[in-house]
Amino acid sequence: MSIFEAVMLVCFGSAWPLSIYKSYTSRSNKGKSEAFLWVILAGYLSGSIHKLLYSFDAVLSLYLLNAAMVALDIGIYYKNRWFPPSDD
Repeated sequence: MSIFEAVMLVCFGSAWPLSIYKSYTSRSNKGKSEAFLWVILAGYLSGSIHKLLYSFDAVLSLYLLNAAMVALDIGIYYKNRWFPPSDD
């Protein structure tokens, strides 16, 4: 296991809870890039596949956790796009 890879994933992953919270509470996609979210998810999934096939270790759990958080953010992105807040 590479401690540097783990630290990188923890650092990158620490931003996702705030992003998810902001997307959920603001009910807005302002400042979000759909393409960016998908590229990041593809990167985490690629890292997960590499870990499964060539270098299985505990860091896989960080890749999967980060991928899950990005997937959740993508889901909220589409919820906000398809069901914008009403102007009550």
